[in-house]
Amino acid sequence: MKEFALVFRRAPFDPNNISPKDMQEVAKKWDHWHEELAGQGKMGTSVRLAPEGKVLKGGGVITDGPFVELREILGGIYILKAENLEEATTLAHGCPILALGGSVEIRPLYVG
Repeated sequence: MKEFALVFRRAPFDPNNISPKDMQEVAKKWDHWHEELAGQGKMGTSVRLAPEGKVLKGGGVITDGPFVELREILGGIYILKAENLEEATTLAHGCPILALGGSVEIRPLYVG
């Protein structure tokens, strides 16, 4: 079994424009997807990224916020267990971020 990073990106949004009910529905979809992957033994580590951060560039330039030059926000990273890239891609099709206009990047991890 190999490991793959699923990198989640979404368009920036104003959380004030989403009702608490809609947020709960989205959270339920994520929970369901997690449970499906875990039940298949495919779920590894998952990490949600905080919205704040710093960007360090050459020459020691530091800027506030990691999204200064991005049209999409990097929202989180999962480590997924799959036999190959095709299986990892198939498993990623269930990701709720796709229904919200986001994307999932699937990348093999090289260990060692």
